[in-house]
Amino acid sequence: MDELVSLVNWSRGQFALTAMYHWIFVPITLGLTIMIAIMLTRYYKTGNEEWKTMTKFWMKLFIINFVVGVATGIILEFEFGTNWSNYSWFVGDIFGAPLAIEGILAFFMEATFLAVMIFGWDRVSKKFHLVSTWLVAIGSNLSALWILIANAWMQYPAGTVFNPATARNEMINFWDVALSPVAVNKFLHATTSSYIVAALFVISVSSWYLLKKRNLFMAKKSMLIAAIFGLISSIMVIFTGDGSAYQVAQKQPMKLAAMEGLYQGKSQAGLVAIGILNPKKDITNDEKPYYFKIEIPYLLSFLSNRDINSFVPGIEDLIYGNEEHNILSAEEKMARGHIAIQTLQEYQKAKKANDTATLAEISKKFDPNTKEGEQFVNNYFKYFGYGYLNDPIELVPNVALTFYSFHIMVSLGFLFILLFIIILIYVWRDTIEKKKFLLYLGLWSILFGFIASQMGWIVAEVGRQPWIIQDLMPTVAAVTHLSVSTVQTTFVLFAIIFTTLLIAELRIMFNQIRKGPDNFKK
Repeated sequence: MDELVSLVNWSRGQFALTAMYHWIFVPITLGLTIMIAIMLTRYYKTGNEEWKTMTKFWMKLFIINFVVGVATGIILEFEFGTNWSNYSWFVGDIFGAPLAIEGILAFFMEATFLAVMIFGWDRVSKKFHLVSTWLVAIGSNLSALWILIANAWMQYPAGTVFNPATARNEMINFWDVALSPVAVNKFLHATTSSYIVAALFVISVSSWYLLKKRNLFMAKKSMLIAAIFGLISSIMVIFTGDGSAYQVAQKQPMKLAAMEGLYQGKSQAGLVAIGILNPKKDITNDEKPYYFKIEIPYLLSFLSNRDINSFVPGIEDLIYGNEEHNILSAEEKMARGHIAIQTLQEYQKAKKANDTATLAEISKKFDPNTKEGEQFVNNYFKYFGYGYLNDPIELVPNVALTFYSFHIMVSLGFLFILLFIIILIYVWRDTIEKKKFLLYLGLWSILFGFIASQMGWIVAEVGRQPWIIQDLMPTVAAVTHLSVSTVQTTFVLFAIIFTTLLIAELRIMFNQIRKGPDNFKK
């Protein structure tokens, strides 16, 4: 058992390593393509060669970032087969569909028009070149759409049914998968927050030029576009973040409880604005959850259920149950999960024995279109994944990591809004180059952008543990049965490779920035 736990932890660590490296490059790609298209549009309308020069410069930085992002992304997708083969078998028909669409449609479109965007200067008409650049921006965001749909299904499995004959989940409604409320909110929130990171990247580079008193036209215009783009994106993030938090409250209440460090559920619950957790607190003792906290009254209840008087369950309610609010205990869910697994085993036994009568009888239980099947699915198979757990405590994610990641992300998000507004004011007044402190803040802001972006994914993924598919499959049942040493070896190799790629990318990027946009003038 200890070896299995170690295998799961190392496999999770390797996937997290790959995903976090990959997500360094994705946000810049998603947002920078749009800003490049805006710059090229200005060149198309004005004919000003300065706009052409700066567009070429940002394109160069985009390509450097794009290439490394593709390399890490390919490895990330392969890891579903190498490290999580049981998961891939269980839901391959569902999970593979959006990834296939991403490769065939979105990435193909992005890659096709990317060549025109890079090499089309003076080779195609200005209009076609502009359209191609916008299509690259659209294609990169469509790629994110399908990948985020796949991730959202893991958070909230919709539009599927379990087939006992194959012991796999099968898609029955593509649009329920693609347009689930979790998928819609996840795409909108992930992309708009990525736009903020891209805006901070442009502001950071532009701040360096202003501090060096170089390329002032490009730096000021780029900063203006980035500040406007970042501010609009930040406002959108407030709304998309609210929608995402609401879906978490409805579909993943344990994650919400960890995000707020809420152990005992309450009505009229306040949202923690600032807090320090008590590291000694866990579900097995009576320690106070916080050393210190400041709450905004009623806000958590309102954000969770759109009702300030509503009840928000805490970790203890979700583990031990709460009859008053119709919350099953974890032990009851585990018992029901065991029944679902036992029923599947009986089906497989009957199938092996060619017992057609028993097969027909059990098949009815897994058919949600029959009354018997609907009751079985809602009362037992709904908790299928709980049957693989040994202890209710396994259902509690890392509370401290989830809580602090969430609050750091939110705090930085509001600081970015303030930064964009201040930069916009001084750029508009044409006095930004005189504000040295603001320029140094802008220079280093990209680091905080990356931190906020990574914190968001930590909340999303650590907060839903132990599930790889919410309520249906825990990570312990999804992992490939490799030796621990094999995963450890590949973890170290990937860490070396990704770090080397990152260092190489940074060196190339810094070298290109030092050369500046003058390198692209005719």
